[in-house]
Amino acid sequence: MPAPSLLRRRSRRLVIAAAVPLALAALADDVRVRRRLDAARRDPLTGLHLRDGYTSRARQIVGRHRTDGLVVLVDVDHFKQINDTHGHAAGDRVLAVTAQRLTDWAGSRGAVGRLGGDEFAATVWIDLARRRVLLDQLAAALAQPVDIGGRLVDVAVSIGAATPDIVGTTDLSSLQRTADAAMYAGKHTGLPVLADRAHTAMPSVNGRRAGRPGTSLGVAL
Repeated sequence: MPAPSLLRRRSRRLVIAAAVPLALAALADDVRVRRRLDAARRDPLTGLHLRDGYTSRARQIVGRHRTDGLVVLVDVDHFKQINDTHGHAAGDRVLAVTAQRLTDWAGSRGAVGRLGGDEFAATVWIDLARRRVLLDQLAAALAQPVDIGGRLVDVAVSIGAATPDIVGTTDLSSLQRTADAAMYAGKHTGLPVLADRAHTAMPSVNGRRAGRPGTSLGVAL
């Protein structure tokens, strides 16, 4: 008859052997749940984070990197005209390509989101000395024509950016309002505008530049 200690060791091995598959199954379930939740937080057309998911990541970046943070807003100009002229499938293609180009630009140093319609946002951390060069690179990349079924469609974008060291705050809402004002200042020029202190003084309504779609003059910040 085996010794009691040997029986105990065999018993422990059996318990462990039985527990391992259960643990692996639970882990697999957890991974699947996380993937489903992540997919639910992403835009199905572009794969980008939606507003809530993007905002959470952007706040982390700004809070962690502070003066090295850069908040960027991007609008596709004349997007309705693209839809009306080339069809909604072409419009969807323009949005998807714009999202991919913005994601490639941000790389591993930032977060990118689709805020709605043809409006995108990115928050990245970059060396202060390189931010103007990188903004110019972004503008050049986003302005490239988009291939739609063998036909090239011209694309124009407006870009506004804001940084904590110039705006004087790491509050993401304030930075986005200021970037929005800078974007409007450069609307249809094809040139990215880096906000200065003057852009912080522009009137805003519900956290957006007064006059933008979705604002209401009845409630001012």
